[in-house]
Amino acid sequence: MKVARHLVMAGRLAEDEPEQAYRHAKAARRLASRVGIVREAAGIAAYHAGEWAEAIAELRAARRLGGGDSSYLAVMADCERGLGRPERALDLIKSPEAEKLDPAERVELRIVESGVRRDMGQNDAAVVTLQIPELRDRRLRPWSVRLFYAYADALVEAGREDEASDWFARASAADRDGDTDAAERYAELEGLQILDTEEDEEEAGEVQVKEPIEAPVEESAEVEAPEPVEEPEAAEEPEPAEEPEPAEEPEPVEASATDIAFRPAEPEVLDSPDEGAHQAPAVFLEPKQTGEERPQAD
Repeated sequence: MKVARHLVMAGRLAEDEPEQAYRHAKAARRLASRVGIVREAAGIAAYHAGEWAEAIAELRAARRLGGGDSSYLAVMADCERGLGRPERALDLIKSPEAEKLDPAERVELRIVESGVRRDMGQNDAAVVTLQIPELRDRRLRPWSVRLFYAYADALVEAGREDEASDWFARASAADRDGDTDAAERYAELEGLQILDTEEDEEEAGEVQVKEPIEAPVEESAEVEAPEPVEEPEAAEEPEPAEEPEPAEEPEPVEASATDIAFRPAEPEVLDSPDEGAHQAPAVFLEPKQTGEERPQAD
């Protein structure tokens, strides 16, 4: 279980932290030095860390334990190149094992060979080495970006910058993940300037969201909360002089259904007794009397 954990960490840290990845690979090798895959992982981790001699030793051991696997032949040849031994690198590239590689591994071996030729000052041979059928493939393959870039780089060393510019442009178009600096190399050859609009937009967004900067406060100084400022009371406006109010006329009172008082109409007063109709005698209502108290008629 510990060996597996070290191998997983070595694989995760290989690109971002190669030295730490190599430490995990060596820890796994101490626990299982007779396992081919462990020695292979240690060799790959040493290669990423720039430990060329250790990488070759581990990969050779992995070949012996793995029954002569040649899938990492290009890595071993590149390590020989890193150690300044181009002749040994060419021996590995021209070995019978190289003929058993799959297309992707053959392309990687050709890229390493082109670099070896350049180290030896054979710039034209470095260009010819990469003129393989995979270079003219109309479909993008997993190796297309590296192959286009290596070919453009070889053309620059050979003094063929016009052609190199075209191949850097192709590499940039194929490099959708931005793993290479093909776009920058193309712009350099064409005399162009690349503007990173994404960073400009991010900076603009940060400016909009940025909070106001507060003035620094010295640690020794005691900061007191500011006392609340009382707002001045508004000056009282002088009351206007009272003017004599006009006599109020009685407002008509709107009577509602519950306010109506039923009163008998007042009799009209005539100027003389002769005028008008005969006056009716006044009728007075007396309280109702019982039978005992009722006066008898004469």
